[in-house]
Amino acid sequence: MALDAVVGEIRDKGIRESEAIKSEAKKEVDAILAEAQEKVIAIKMAAEEEANRQEGYIIAQEVAAANLTVKRGILNAQKDVLDEVYNRVVADIAALPDEFHKKAIRELCKTAAKELGEGVFYCNERDVRAVEDALSSLKTLSGFSLAGTKDITGGIIAESADGALQLDYSYSTYVSEVWESGLKDASDILFG
Repeated sequence: MALDAVVGEIRDKGIRESEAIKSEAKKEVDAILAEAQEKVIAIKMAAEEEANRQEGYIIAQEVAAANLTVKRGILNAQKDVLDEVYNRVVADIAALPDEFHKKAIRELCKTAAKELGEGVFYCNERDVRAVEDALSSLKTLSGFSLAGTKDITGGIIAESADGALQLDYSYSTYVSEVWESGLKDASDILFG
């Protein structure tokens, strides 16, 4: 029986040691699992933060692109309106009565004569008679002649006798100069 007692004691000791090893192993497994869980949570939070950051970046880019597209569309529409207004101004000036054109041509010829002294004039087909009338009635234009017509909306183009200097007194040039100097004001009035 003493042997049974020794065997029982060894068995009990083995069971206790086995239980202690199992308990220690469970503690290590629990610690490893807890550490792994913390890493998983940290990785998940970092991934969510990165996803949120990327989402914000993408949304900001899309909003900026959309705003740029809208702004481009608005600017194109404004340019179209301004071009239409410009063309309408040129057409309205061309449609003024013949008496207006006759007086304007006369004044433009006098101005060109002061600058050039002598030379030639070009005008559009409609204003030929006005230039001829100015040439025949104004002594200050005695050094000038009508050289021909050009495709302009009105006004004159004067050229020095030697052809070295040309003055563009066409309506479209005047309108362009006024238009450029007043474009901001026109834009403010139309779109402000």
